[in-house]
Amino acid sequence: MSRPLRVLLAHNYYRSCAPSGEDAVFEGERRLLERNGVHVIPFIRRNDDIADLAGLPRVRLAIDTSWSASSYRSVRDLIGRERPDVAHFHNTFPQISPSAYAACRDRGVPVVQTLHNYRLICAGALLQREGQPCQECVNGSQIFGLLPGLRHRCYRGSLAATGALTLMLAANRLSGAYVHNVDRYIALTRFAASRLAAGGLPADRIVVKPNCLEETPERGGGSGGFALYVGRLSQEKGVRTLLNAWRHLGSRRLLIVGQGPLHEELRETARTAGLAVEFLGHRPRAEVLALTRQAMFLIVPSEWFEGFPMVVVEAFACGTPVIASKIGSLDEIVADGLTGAKFRPADPEELAEAVRRLSADPDGLARMRIAARATFDREYRSERNLSQLLAIYRDAMSGAQRV
Repeated sequence: MSRPLRVLLAHNYYRSCAPSGEDAVFEGERRLLERNGVHVIPFIRRNDDIADLAGLPRVRLAIDTSWSASSYRSVRDLIGRERPDVAHFHNTFPQISPSAYAACRDRGVPVVQTLHNYRLICAGALLQREGQPCQECVNGSQIFGLLPGLRHRCYRGSLAATGALTLMLAANRLSGAYVHNVDRYIALTRFAASRLAAGGLPADRIVVKPNCLEETPERGGGSGGFALYVGRLSQEKGVRTLLNAWRHLGSRRLLIVGQGPLHEELRETARTAGLAVEFLGHRPRAEVLALTRQAMFLIVPSEWFEGFPMVVVEAFACGTPVIASKIGSLDEIVADGLTGAKFRPADPEELAEAVRRLSADPDGLARMRIAARATFDREYRSERNLSQLLAIYRDAMSGAQRV
């Protein structure tokens, strides 16, 4: 009987008070691998453990962000004990650091890194500033490309915090850590891959593999007669544009699921203007899926470069068309006229027109529901994700690109 594949799976969890989709993807891929006979060797750090650091310990952490000697030793020793075939990193910031790549290199273990955001080319990680897309740092320059982020204090609005992160990026760019120590990068979309390559990562090592759903939800019929928004209520999500569009749409119902800093402002806007908008706050995932099945369509009006919104995949799984901003990865994921419709970002009138057009075409919506579910079955099922992931591991293990 052959030895099962052994994967060192590493992730730095975000704080539990601010859970991240990256955490959920890491956990989901871990379960997927384990269910399919892969021996997973976890290496985990948690930001809850550093939440209250101050003074010298905080300075030490800032230094470790660039190169953590502790992570290097821990990963090196873990490899010595467990003998993994490949190492797969999700988030390494701030505690794991690129030193873990070096530990793998020194032990002869190939490295795969999933890039859930733009951290390696953007201090703020999102290619966003003041709620709008920003690509000032995307110029491929090793050092000078980092200066706009420092000037704008793009990490938490802090010069010190942005300086520490910029130092981490600069040090590891100059040392070649991102080129010599990583065998394959996983980008979630072709758009993300293009930006990461433009920012200086080796294009020939970036492969595209989208996220997936572990389960397959039931299809819905869109019988609820309402439009649906699911997400954070913040500027970059385009929720002001969404409500401005609803000023043109009369009595059509819009349900909004989520919370965020604009919650009270949006409620007051809807109340004052007499909009047919209902704010449902946070809802359990099962209830969100039920609403998605009942919705005529999901609206994603984002005005920044989304990574890979899982709400879109969930909508497709439920057979629900998506009306989305024509921007970044959203422009790639949603097929206009096939799985939904697209509109210019921050254009409420064009969004309103898309809503009217789809609402007035029940036969077209029915066809879109079929196409949306077919897209999910073809692209986003867990079985396909597993196949793609194992192929990436095999490719990395071949050593064809190792320098």
